[in-house]
Amino acid sequence: MVTIKKSEEINQPRRRFFGTAALTIAAAQLALSSFAEAQPSKAKLAGVRTIKPGTNMSFSSLKQIDAGLLNVGYAEAGPAGGPAVILLHGWPYDIHSFVEVAPLLASAGYRVIVPYLRGYGTTRFLSSETFRNGQQAAVAMDIVALMDALKIEKATLAGFDWGARTANIIGALWPERCKAMVSVSGYLIGSPNMVPLPPKAELAWWYQYYFATENGRAGYDKYRHDFAKLIWQLASPKWDFDDATFDRSAASLDNPDQVAIAIHNYRWRLGLARGEPQYDGLDKRLAESPVITVPTITLEGDANGAPHPDPSAYVKKFSGKYEHRTIKGGIGHNLPQEAPQAFAGAVIDVAEG
Repeated sequence: MVTIKKSEEINQPRRRFFGTAALTIAAAQLALSSFAEAQPSKAKLAGVRTIKPGTNMSFSSLKQIDAGLLNVGYAEAGPAGGPAVILLHGWPYDIHSFVEVAPLLASAGYRVIVPYLRGYGTTRFLSSETFRNGQQAAVAMDIVALMDALKIEKATLAGFDWGARTANIIGALWPERCKAMVSVSGYLIGSPNMVPLPPKAELAWWYQYYFATENGRAGYDKYRHDFAKLIWQLASPKWDFDDATFDRSAASLDNPDQVAIAIHNYRWRLGLARGEPQYDGLDKRLAESPVITVPTITLEGDANGAPHPDPSAYVKKFSGKYEHRTIKGGIGHNLPQEAPQAFAGAVIDVAEG
């Protein structure tokens, strides 16, 4: 039986996520949620409680592994035998969006994998001849290949932006590989066959249209750090991130394939760039907007400045156990970095539910 709850609001005081009050709010929210029948164990919540904000500013080390078309750079935390969680970032962000989420989950006993997507950080294509493809199916296949390489049969997938879309695709097309899901901004599977939006809505996608031009490609290549900072500011208008926080993530955009991947991704969405034939079958299935059957918690910040659908628009796209949570306190688009305890708590709830 499908259980659908109304949007739950969680108050998250700015950059203070770990106090007793926050735990009390979380406990009350859990009692009301559709995942309340299987709340996280006290031991797991105790592990989350011990980590203070700002304790973890970077990952201690990175690993590399050949997976499909890529040599993937990734961070890993937690016990090797723990249930797997894969955290997926978006554009123009990187694995540091989860720098405080990963230790929370690791302390709760999960094996946490945080990969750089194609075109980011230390991830590289194995062949210089491979087309630098940013279409959604290709990115999803990368993560399936990574799971195969790491011998992970099934994992809880959690992400935002490109990462949420990637989790959605895997949950929809390969539910046997996805135990459960946390998806910021809900259902993001799309198709290049776009219908024109009202002018105000189109304005929010200004960068997508900029990237459709050769001047846009050149401009992003020349000013990619400045461009990324502008997106951060617009997408999270109430997040007062410092230069060190931004610089840690912006370094990942120096990847030699970043511009090609980002430009192809956004042009493909507009139908201005072709995908590759090997993904045609997947694209056809995704164009039908398949329903996601795996247990899912969707999240939205109350101050998300990036384009995003209203939760009511996608509630019927999740046919399994489902809940939506709105995270309050000026939380923007980069939700896992702005509200790490709320994000980690959703992962534990859906994984245990």
